[in-house]
Amino acid sequence: MRVAWLFEYPTMNGGERSLLATLPALRRAEIQSVALAPASGDLAAELARQGVELAAFELFDGGQRRSRDELRGALTARLQSLGPALLHANSLSMGRLSGPVAQALRMPSIAHLRDIVRLNQAAVADLNCHTRLLAVSRATRDSHLRQGIDGQRTEVCHNGVDLGQFRPQTAGGWLHQRLNLPPRAVLIGSIGQIILRKGQDILIRAAARLQPHFPDLHWLLVGDRHSPKAETVEYEAALHAAVREHRLTERVHFLGTLTAVERLLPELTLLVHTARQEPLGRVLLEAAAGGVPCVATDVGGTGEVFPTPEQARLVPVNDDIALATAVRELLLSSQERQEMARAARRHVEQCFDAQTAGDRLAEHYRQVIAMCPGRGADFTSRGQQ
Repeated sequence: MRVAWLFEYPTMNGGERSLLATLPALRRAEIQSVALAPASGDLAAELARQGVELAAFELFDGGQRRSRDELRGALTARLQSLGPALLHANSLSMGRLSGPVAQALRMPSIAHLRDIVRLNQAAVADLNCHTRLLAVSRATRDSHLRQGIDGQRTEVCHNGVDLGQFRPQTAGGWLHQRLNLPPRAVLIGSIGQIILRKGQDILIRAAARLQPHFPDLHWLLVGDRHSPKAETVEYEAALHAAVREHRLTERVHFLGTLTAVERLLPELTLLVHTARQEPLGRVLLEAAAGGVPCVATDVGGTGEVFPTPEQARLVPVNDDIALATAVRELLLSSQERQEMARAARRHVEQCFDAQTAGDRLAEHYRQVIAMCPGRGADFTSRGQQ
């Protein structure tokens, strides 16, 4: 079975990593993937490294995003040329773009819902063109159903992580050396795009509250700003200004994007996730698999990652006092951190293994094609002529 994966951006973020994590299971199920994605960038490099065929599909021309009609025309031509048995759009945005195309071609299709956002009626109609919609969490599914997405075609498909790649390891001290920090320095990490919904401003406020009591505490902000929107540019500038205002320039470190997250995690004492909206935080799964205790805001699908208080500390959104309190209590109790890390690892092993996620995705592929008898096979035959 040949499946076309449709990507929007050239970057490697959570959605891209989650889909690529299913590759071993899909290949064992004899499912071949071809990626419709930008021809260059981190995603293209990773696709090449993993041996995934890439058929260039560019949303931008000369720095300007192509019109929706132009993109749909180009996508139609690509799909007719490639002739896959099924189309899988890996984001809500690409699901909206491709829904009417797949319906017009009578091609079996899936769109992944990896965001919790407001939808207008046109977006709902576009997404409901797909044979099936996959939500990364129950919270994500519920949010979309309230806005008019067809519940009969919408299923929950949790992401998974490679439990061999992400596993508890002993810290090597390389990050202390890189940052020229003494061995006694305690590192707390936050991983995610620099963007308002990730809530790094709340982390900085909590850091200011804790710094007088923990002089060896250092905060690592891992991630870059990808959005060129003025509000996001201003948000990034405001983060740096807040660090200066609270006199934290020697304690808060902006590290940019680090590709080997599994190497970073063992260096952390805690991972803090301050998202204002989170469908299903992949970094939370990675930290839990890696044995790093977490403090996270109780939003979206986070409660599905950590359903009991033994697995993580969940705090209210936008509450730097509650965040600082939870961090303080965990810093003062190494036993609780260790017990929490073990409990979270056990839960990830049971519910979020990449092998299981890949098997489930393969089953969705088979079910969707079976729901459209003859269409996937007929289209594949036309594409191979």
